[in-house]
Amino acid sequence: MNYQETLNWMFKQLPMYQQQGASAYKEDLTNSLLLSNYLGKPEKDLKFIHVAGTNGKGSTSHLLASVLKEAGYKVGLYTSPHLRDFRERIKIISPEVSGEISEEFVCEFISQHIDFFKTNELSFFEMTVGLAFEYFKKEKVDIAIIEVGLGGRLDSTNIITPLISVITNIGKDHVQFLGNTLEAIANEKAGIIKKNIPVVIGEYTFETKPVFLAKANTTNSEIYFASETISEDYPSDLKGNYQISNKKTAIQTLRLFNAIPGFKVSEDTIKKGFCNVGKNTGLQGRWQQLNSAPKTICDTAHNKHGLELVLNQLEKEEFDTLHFVFGVVNDKDLDEILPLFPKKAIYYFCKPNMPRGLDAHVLEQKAMGFGLTGKVYNSVSEAYASAKENAATTDFIYIGGSTFVVAEIL
Repeated sequence: MNYQETLNWMFKQLPMYQQQGASAYKEDLTNSLLLSNYLGKPEKDLKFIHVAGTNGKGSTSHLLASVLKEAGYKVGLYTSPHLRDFRERIKIISPEVSGEISEEFVCEFISQHIDFFKTNELSFFEMTVGLAFEYFKKEKVDIAIIEVGLGGRLDSTNIITPLISVITNIGKDHVQFLGNTLEAIANEKAGIIKKNIPVVIGEYTFETKPVFLAKANTTNSEIYFASETISEDYPSDLKGNYQISNKKTAIQTLRLFNAIPGFKVSEDTIKKGFCNVGKNTGLQGRWQQLNSAPKTICDTAHNKHGLELVLNQLEKEEFDTLHFVFGVVNDKDLDEILPLFPKKAIYYFCKPNMPRGLDAHVLEQKAMGFGLTGKVYNSVSEAYASAKENAATTDFIYIGGSTFVVAEIL
């Protein structure tokens, strides 16, 4: 199979949460361990930083990768979901050559092991994690930064023993899998904390802090609360106000990393890495400005915790009229998020072009109940085109509600 045929097989033949939602979630590490053994346990030859959290884990992972590149290390970066191309999930970030995994490696990996995948009914995410570990081993990375896909305790990535575990924050998201209380969700995320391995907590609440402390005590892990230990706020090309917490989390993680024999990262390197995240790693979709007149921002925030942060920043912007290109997936709790959105805005309702996208007419009807009004469009691109046509240079266009809405614009 060529690259596109390989992707089609991966996306359609095996469960993929990005496309299918709940049916793709597996509450078990059996297949991940099975694939690891089959591949010869490639993760045993790698050093890791493991990053979990409801929001901010992608930004934090890219901040870390950017700094470590500036420090001269060859970094493997594994994140999800992708915005445009599957290969965004698996990258090498290094001073010499940086880039996404090659199409050839993806095709060869799937072709070589396809019988095993079929026989054991591996999920999309399970085999993708195996692909990342195999690739990073082949590339002989100095350190691999691994972002959890969903949860932590039962996530396919959780077969690793990292040098440092990181949990950015806890919010209510994916409650059908992780629990409907902050304590329950924190317990799932805390599942990445390993015996005698230090853990960094980015943000906490009075409900989640005891969960983290109890888990760290059980595993004899030193625990660091970045919001308490870090006072610095270095400039960055990541402009969202919410990045302040992510930067503190990254700084605390890097200072622990700096104490590991064989690794060295200076404060000047941290500052340089923070200012070059986009250039070094290719991160997109985080309070990303697409135009200046009218100012146009897209952001992948999609759950209550993330949306509260970006909408709070949006309130502080100055403009005449707000144009909001808005779409969501069909398992989103609209009663929870729609009260957050500004009523003084023109909404351009649209459906992400994917099986999980919520019909734009359904979204419009639900939004009207919360005082949000606008028109329905046939696609994300059509909605954005209409917003651009209607907006004056002194207006503001915001694009969001779902990672996949942003992906289509980018």
